[in-house]
Amino acid sequence: MTTMTAASLTLCALVALSACGTSDGDGEAAVETSPAPSASSASSDPQEAAKREAIAAYRGYWQEMEKLYADESGAGANLKKYAASAALKNATADAERAHDHGRVYSGGVSIVNPAVTDYDAKGKIPNATVSSCLDISKWQPVAADTKKPVTLPSNRLTKYLIVSTLEKWPEGWRVIRDEPQDKPC
Repeated sequence: MTTMTAASLTLCALVALSACGTSDGDGEAAVETSPAPSASSASSDPQEAAKREAIAAYRGYWQEMEKLYADESGAGANLKKYAASAALKNATADAERAHDHGRVYSGGVSIVNPAVTDYDAKGKIPNATVSSCLDISKWQPVAADTKKPVTLPSNRLTKYLIVSTLEKWPEGWRVIRDEPQDKPC
């Protein structure tokens, strides 16, 4: 795999994951949200509560990713609130690379069926694995100056499985790694 192809795949994966919404018609992304559970329906099981918190942080991560890629300065994004380690480093570098090439992203990313597929609260740092289908079909790179769409390969995956690892830090859950699976969903 060439460096350019690997960078493109990483960028596409990060771009896909950076938003949790769809375009609302005026170019802004509308965030997909799930209704908050009522006090009577909320589980008192700490493990289930931790899983819900991990998924909420995962969604927040993609909301901030969308902001990071949408603005050449990245000033409006607060990715550090939801990401750390390799995920933060890779996202920041890939967004900077896109911006250096005069590209920003418009539209939104949809996260379909996020689920905690593994959870470990017994280790030194509690962690969770979240799997979802990432839909980047409405998240498009555009020229920052003209807002004209950038041509993309016709065979690229726009809906694919992604697996992310999160850790629960004292400040809250953080995505530390993303792994696009190169499998359509």
